[in-house]
Amino acid sequence: MCLAIPARVVSVDADEMATVALEGIRKPVSTALLEDVSIGDYVLVHVGYALHKLSEEEAERTLQLMAEAGVLAEELEEMAADASAEATS
Repeated sequence: MCLAIPARVVSVDADEMATVALEGIRKPVSTALLEDVSIGDYVLVHVGYALHKLSEEEAERTLQLMAEAGVLAEELEEMAADASAEATS
C-alpha cells in the first residue's frame, strides 16, 4: 500500500541522510526535506524520505491507528523488504 509511517531517528548520517527504526527494522532515509533532524526525533517516512517531524505521542497514536486499521503489518513488511534489498545492494 505504501503509506507514510512514523519512525524514530537512530542516527544522523552524512549527505542529508539518517537511519530510522521501527519494530526492530532499520532503514536509511533522506532528510533533505527537513531541517534540524536529531537522534530521537520521530519522522513521517514515505518512499525513503523523511517528510515531517512529529511528537512521540503523535507517532504512537498514528501507529496505533494503523494497527487497528490492519495496515501496520503490511507497511512493516514492505519496510523490512526495502531495508533488506538496500543492505544487499
